[in-house]
Amino acid sequence: MKAVNLFETLRNNTYPGRGIAIGKTPCGKKIRIAYFIMGRSENSRNRIFVEEADGIRTEAFDPSRMVDPSLIIYAPVRVYKDTTIVTNGDQTDTIYECLAKGGTFEDALRTRDFEPDGPNFTPRISAIVKGDFYELSIVKSAEGNPDAVRRYFYDYRQELPGYGHLIHTYESDGNPLPSFEGEPTLWQMEKEPFEEFSDHLWDALNPDNKVSLFTRVIDLESGETRTRIYNRNK
Repeated sequence: MKAVNLFETLRNNTYPGRGIAIGKTPCGKKIRIAYFIMGRSENSRNRIFVEEADGIRTEAFDPSRMVDPSLIIYAPVRVYKDTTIVTNGDQTDTIYECLAKGGTFEDALRTRDFEPDGPNFTPRISAIVKGDFYELSIVKSAEGNPDAVRRYFYDYRQELPGYGHLIHTYESDGNPLPSFEGEPTLWQMEKEPFEEFSDHLWDALNPDNKVSLFTRVIDLESGETRTRIYNRNK
């Protein structure tokens, strides 16, 4: 698979939905994580990311305009011991609780299906990061069939410095929205500071549809982290 430019890939897609990007810096000493949300409806756009002790949660920007919180209010990022969990739904909690009981990433997601939001049947995308090892997953309907589920897992234990992977819920805009297809996209990380990387990623998301962005860099030796949060609603 040929590596793509992350920013150009996102800039050329008006509606990838929600997405996770994880990669190792060119120096090989740090891991960068990004999670973004986009929205077409007023309810989806009425959100912000709020930082918590070990991660972030979504929150209504204007509570008086919130219609249905069931699929849009959740904790996208949580940390269990030395494992960072990133997802596009309440399966974050499923994974956290499973790890706490001695289970695995795969064990947790085998208990979950895609989101019950027909006709889109939005896939559940998830990731865990532990040291320089990370896994990605997508749980989706089988060709849009609500009676069949497919679960895919991708294991990246020895990724080369300067490369990462991107997965998102939708291939592109549409009605119904077409689910992401194929393996996570391989992307190459530019040699730029974390803050510039984060700014460029936010700028690459479609200005009409982007809602929020979370980025984090983890130092592989010290475990030290830095986080940035961007919200369209301020």
